[in-house]
Amino acid sequence: MESQPLMSGGQYKNYGIDPGYVPAAAGAAAMFAPPVAEHASPSAPPAGMFDNMPGYEGTVAGGGGFLPPPMPAQPVPQPSPGPEQPHWNIPSITEDTARDAFSLYASSKCCYSSAPAKDGVIINMESFNTYRYRLETFTESRSTEWSHEPYNGQPVDAYVQHPPGPWDIPAKAPTFFVDSEQKMKVPYTSSMKPCHDCLGNGRKPCKDCAGCGNKVCWVCNGSGFRHGGDRCHHCSGRGRENCAHCHGQGSKQCTTCHGKQQLLVFILLTVKWTNNSDNYVVEQLSGLQVSNLSQVSGKELFRDSQYLVYPVMGFPDPTVVQAAQRLVGDHQGKFLRTSRILQQRQTIELIPVTKVTYTWKGKTYVYFVYGNEFKVHTNDYPATCCCSVM
Repeated sequence: MESQPLMSGGQYKNYGIDPGYVPAAAGAAAMFAPPVAEHASPSAPPAGMFDNMPGYEGTVAGGGGFLPPPMPAQPVPQPSPGPEQPHWNIPSITEDTARDAFSLYASSKCCYSSAPAKDGVIINMESFNTYRYRLETFTESRSTEWSHEPYNGQPVDAYVQHPPGPWDIPAKAPTFFVDSEQKMKVPYTSSMKPCHDCLGNGRKPCKDCAGCGNKVCWVCNGSGFRHGGDRCHHCSGRGRENCAHCHGQGSKQCTTCHGKQQLLVFILLTVKWTNNSDNYVVEQLSGLQVSNLSQVSGKELFRDSQYLVYPVMGFPDPTVVQAAQRLVGDHQGKFLRTSRILQQRQTIELIPVTKVTYTWKGKTYVYFVYGNEFKVHTNDYPATCCCSVM
């Protein structure tokens, strides 16, 4: 068994252990060491562990919120009106398409009979095509926090020179409109400190045996004998057994420094790229809930991508123009305060919605076919059964 470094008497006091106590080895003498009260070791690094870094005075452990970007050195390019919106028209679906979509819908339900979809007679089809406006704002935000890791010989560069500002540190080139994240050490902030969790010892008293290295034998309950007066074979009559968690050592490797005794303490920079998206769907009077349309795609009528977009103008539906003005203003006002806008994109889709009225067995029913996927929704399918497992 490897020999372990001993802690000084003062260090044992910090753990609530008698300074005269010697950590248990695998020998018999340690088997009778008295139990020790479980200690409470520090879990969070003390504030004095972190240096005062120029430009990062407000940085704390656990993060201190997002840092606003500096004012741009160059004038911000002004948005310009997007391209002209072409006039698109999606023709109404045919009866065959509506019937095929309904049949596929019925077959996907285990308790639905296919008879209404196959034998129902379509008596009316109405188009309620609607528009969906979407605004996406792709942003970059940065935050800092003090962090640490076990010291394994990494470079120590604190105070070698002034650390760069959080927005001056180069990061990878992101893919627009795709969420991602990058973490990196801030240069010239790394220093070496004794581990706060084990007080620089590399090991901590075992919590399972309270640092004794042994526990009361579970077979004889500490008596050393079994029923009938026979000596306990499990503990050889000693009444105590080696702790299985620390293998009788009374201490375990510190999980914070991994036994290295030292930590590399540094400021961690987190760069987040986020695609912030909002939609507006024009209300249609078909009876189909707008929430259903979030599951389908439509025909893209318009797309405009710039650093900052200009609200859509001249679109036939005035509610889309109003929504574009509101969302563009909201996004630019909201995200410019806490992050850097890298790109914006706005699109308009025409989503086909067809209300189909049909009869089956003398009664009238309704279903909807919507989206490029010809998805179906109905509230009153007339031929369902109750499935049960016997």
